[in-house]
Amino acid sequence: MYKTLLATAAMTLGLAAAASAQTVGVSWSNFQEERWKTDEAAIKSALEAAGATYVSADAQSSSSKQLSDVESLMAQGVDALIILAQDTQAIIPAVQAAANEGVPVIAYDRLIEDDRAFYLTFDNVEVGRMQARAVFEAQPTGNYVMIKGSPTDPNADFLRGGQQEILQEAIDAGDITIVGEAYTDGWLPANAQRNMEQILTANDNEVDAVVASNDGTAGGAVAALTAQGMDGIPVSGQDGDHAALNRVARGTQTVSVWKDARELGKAAGEIAVQLASGTAMSDIEGAEQWTSPAGTTLWAEFLEPIPVTADNLTVVVDAGWIEKDALCQGVTDGPAPCN
Repeated sequence: MYKTLLATAAMTLGLAAAASAQTVGVSWSNFQEERWKTDEAAIKSALEAAGATYVSADAQSSSSKQLSDVESLMAQGVDALIILAQDTQAIIPAVQAAANEGVPVIAYDRLIEDDRAFYLTFDNVEVGRMQARAVFEAQPTGNYVMIKGSPTDPNADFLRGGQQEILQEAIDAGDITIVGEAYTDGWLPANAQRNMEQILTANDNEVDAVVASNDGTAGGAVAALTAQGMDGIPVSGQDGDHAALNRVARGTQTVSVWKDARELGKAAGEIAVQLASGTAMSDIEGAEQWTSPAGTTLWAEFLEPIPVTADNLTVVVDAGWIEKDALCQGVTDGPAPCN
């Protein structure tokens, strides 16, 4: 009888463990950008710590493929979805499908205009302010170019709004003139470079500063400037890409607003497990009600970004984000820690 009781108890525990084992699906809009690999590693680590399984799909910048990707992840029996949306509107049918199956959704780093999705990101309006502030401090007058993000990503306009807040007074005073402005399809550096080249041509290279909305677009802008012998004028970015931080050390990029993807990924994994276990969005630690510019009220959590310039480059080395050798490659007599 004792052995029977032990066997029954073991079976019960086994069933309970099987019931609690969760699978979290992640739908990436496009996995080609450097930073998403860091996010993925952090998500995987958080899920592993919780005993959950990670599955994923790469939409390769296709909103239609992302819909089929989510359908495929759902077919694998996921208990929660983390979605980096290619298109904030096109993805809504996937959120509806998940809601129909009782599968919670996290809108990862990009807004999905649906109150059934928990929005997890950094404060992107503040990121825009930080970008413009750093460029403005370096170049408070002259002709500015605004290289924006993807037109299908709400973050592009959040960033642009924050940038405008900082620059508006100088624009009104006539100290700054915006001589060119363009969205960057897919956030692709090649598209940003082409936009920058066209703006330089249209303005006979009379450009004094570039507010670029991420490190990829900054890289495209710097490439266009370098081709004209103009590298070194103030240029902004964000994400803390290693190439961008090296540009900051070399003096060809002014700021990269660092959003520690390790923290964002960790939070996403932990929140996905909580939501899959039945925790209400309102009960997630750090959650707040937030209303989007379109009027959608949803639950969200915003992490704090850090602007990294030549004055505080040591912060990313000290945090283990980048090795000193990678940061300082090709730098002679640069800022600390490269001097």
